[in-house]
Amino acid sequence: MREIVLDTETTGLDPVDGHRIIEIGCVELVDHLPTGVTFQRYLNPERLVLESERVHGIADAFLADKPLFAHIADELIAFLGDAPVIMHNAGFDLKFLNHELRRVARPTISFGRAIDTIEIAKTKLPGARYSLDELCRRFGVDLSSRVKHGALLDAQLTAQIYLELVGGRQARLMLAPADSVLAAAASEIRVPRLRPEPLLPRLSEQELVLHAAFVADLGAQAVWNWA
Repeated sequence: MREIVLDTETTGLDPVDGHRIIEIGCVELVDHLPTGVTFQRYLNPERLVLESERVHGIADAFLADKPLFAHIADELIAFLGDAPVIMHNAGFDLKFLNHELRRVARPTISFGRAIDTIEIAKTKLPGARYSLDELCRRFGVDLSSRVKHGALLDAQLTAQIYLELVGGRQARLMLAPADSVLAAAASEIRVPRLRPEPLLPRLSEQELVLHAAFVADLGAQAVWNWA
């Protein structure tokens, strides 16, 4: 099963206010394991970054020569394919991503296709704090490289959190002592015990006669006649 973990960096909080995506980062998973295949693009938002630079550290001068979303839209769509899209706070990223897709007349991504790690965490860890930083600390995921937010880096961290939440790292592995005992027991050769005396037949004489007549009507190819 192929899945894509996706994150974005933006100029602000809402595309309705004119804010745009400035970075998209994606990580590919197959059968809940990272493949090492990623997708990352910085984008010219056609506006100033303003206050959001404090969050992601991406400056206007850096973005000035980067492609527009329209230039990478088809490449992104091809990379996503029809895979489920995993995001931390999916409502935020999908809001921006679908806004950009509509601007270039491309199909949007449905919410039914999205998997939100915050929603999974709320189910698995009720009462916990659900920020990406807090979940990374909870699961012992290294945050030393996260001085600023970055779409690809955050997608990589989200992928690790997702795998911790769904148990993907231990898929098809038996690590607990109890599992080892069960596996050993299942592999034992069991010798069936024979009854001291065979059971008496449960068919009456009349039933045996009727069965013999039935088999005779089936002909020589009946399975009861096979040697």
